[in-house]
Amino acid sequence: MNTDRKALWAVRESALPTLIRPCPDCSGSRHRPSGKIRVNASGKLLDVWLLLSCAGCDRTSKVPVHDRAHVSSLEPARLVAYENNDPAIVRELTISQSLAARNGYRLDWAGTWQVVTRTPLYALDDPAPLKVLVSFELPAPVRVERLLMLGLGLSRSGVRRMVGDGRIHLPLALDAKAHRDFELTLHDLGSVEAAKHSKLLGTETDVRTDLSRVGLYDTPQHVSRSAAGA
Repeated sequence: MNTDRKALWAVRESALPTLIRPCPDCSGSRHRPSGKIRVNASGKLLDVWLLLSCAGCDRTSKVPVHDRAHVSSLEPARLVAYENNDPAIVRELTISQSLAARNGYRLDWAGTWQVVTRTPLYALDDPAPLKVLVSFELPAPVRVERLLMLGLGLSRSGVRRMVGDGRIHLPLALDAKAHRDFELTLHDLGSVEAAKHSKLLGTETDVRTDLSRVGLYDTPQHVSRSAAGA
């Protein structure tokens, strides 16, 4: 009997989060990163801002990153990245919870993530449990119940039923929002409806979700698939 059955589910980034803060020029509150960073120098002191664009009126606003920072306090490579609007630095600043808290806005992660499941081909009647590592490639808060619905292709009621009778063992509550790696265990894999589960076995499935719609739909939407290992 196989006692070392494992699979990987990855929560991957599909877009950057929206920054929620009031716009002084319109009634909107949703802002997107413009892709630019502004650096102003006064002698050896630097001011650095992340530039945002209002989704409603396109007004540009600034998020303070460094205020009157001495040039020696910044790594040269990081300063060059600021000056060149490096996409990796723009992403880092955009998803920074500490920067959001310091500047009084919040991040909306709706539509920013997708689930990619890599489940090796196992016999459904094999009684050995399947351990699934859920890996997060971005710090989006993902509701555990929604993650299971997407990963297994089951309805909300189906997921709750399997958790209730112990066929899914979780380290978190179903209604918890996870944003860090964790491991779950599936028992009696053959109990998952074969018609749905066979679509996932042996394939890499790319499932896109929108957190703003969590709770509205029981049936997950599969956007694309590719051959395993592709």
